[in-house]
Amino acid sequence: MSRHVVARVSEVPPEGALRVTVKGRPIALFNLSGEFFALYDRCPHEGASLCAGRRVSIAVADTPGEYRLERRGEMIRCPWHGWDFDIRTGQSWCDPEHTRVRRYAVSVEAGERLAKGPFRAESVPVSVEDDYLVVEV
Repeated sequence: MSRHVVARVSEVPPEGALRVTVKGRPIALFNLSGEFFALYDRCPHEGASLCAGRRVSIAVADTPGEYRLERRGEMIRCPWHGWDFDIRTGQSWCDPEHTRVRRYAVSVEAGERLAKGPFRAESVPVSVEDDYLVVEV
């Protein structure tokens, strides 16, 4: 697996999403209250961009007619046909046994750590001010 710096943490707002491309692959980055997740940005049904989808919750009912919403904003709904996927796992909510979206490992790393060598070229003073999102593909 190779590692790729894809965005600054500040580029993916809380409860927001950002589409990036790594090695020609579209990847959707999601920020769930400061936790970051990366999914292949294509719905397995017909290929819609999940990054363009709506964030939704899970409706849970203990008795008919009474329901509550759980895991607010942790599901992404395909904008074309309404298939729901768990942002944390890529698991389909519509067909959990057979359908999922590929999930990629994502980590937050200090820019200072990423900027360290070993470099063999001439060096100049550098300051790093942000943390960055790194995706393993």
